[in-house]
Amino acid sequence: MNNQFIRGIKFEWDNISEESYLRKIEALKDVESLEFSNPITFFVGENGTGKSTLLEAIAVSCGFNPEGGTKNYLFSTHDTHSELCDAIRIVKGFRKEKYGYFLRAESFYNVATMEEEYADDLHPSAKYHERSHGESFLALAQNSLRPNGLYIFDEPEAALSPQRQLTLLMEIHKYAKEGAQFIIVTHSPILLGIPDAEIYNFDDGKIHKCTYKETESYKITEMFINNREILLKNLLD
Repeated sequence: MNNQFIRGIKFEWDNISEESYLRKIEALKDVESLEFSNPITFFVGENGTGKSTLLEAIAVSCGFNPEGGTKNYLFSTHDTHSELCDAIRIVKGFRKEKYGYFLRAESFYNVATMEEEYADDLHPSAKYHERSHGESFLALAQNSLRPNGLYIFDEPEAALSPQRQLTLLMEIHKYAKEGAQFIIVTHSPILLGIPDAEIYNFDDGKIHKCTYKETESYKITEMFINNREILLKNLLD
């Protein structure tokens, strides 16, 4: 039985204008629905295939601030989110999440700044700006995770070393086993290695499921590590 907070999404393209650029995104344009039956779902694919656009639309449709944060974060430094949130309907499960967070690498600085502004005596600031970028990013992720929470992450590996990616992998796996749900856009072959995760691939002009070893992140990383000298010679010569 599917007991995820978000069991799926349905696309209602009539809510999008015929001239919208969203209709020209190959991987999205013919999609009617997607199902989320696993506590951890990854979106993978080349840049520009619509992964983050769809992830952002899901987050906004769930009530999160487009720039990130919890559902209580109500700020906007630069309103750039697409109208795709108007064209998707969230199919909710019978469970209701107790916590949630939308974490995106590109607007982390703004969220960290607002975290300081929202702080008070009962909720003191974690002062993320006083740490290195990678350490503060990981700390924010760790401080936000709870059992039975809904977490939407956009390229969380961007600020993290391989070692810190392994730390985040363990955190995600731990809380997924404690009832949390994750939907994550990533290029990281480390994070993608989480056992039993569901992977949606946006390449080849359509959204389709794939295995870990079928992702380009895995194949290119494996090829580079195993054939580094030959590959670099061919590339650089």
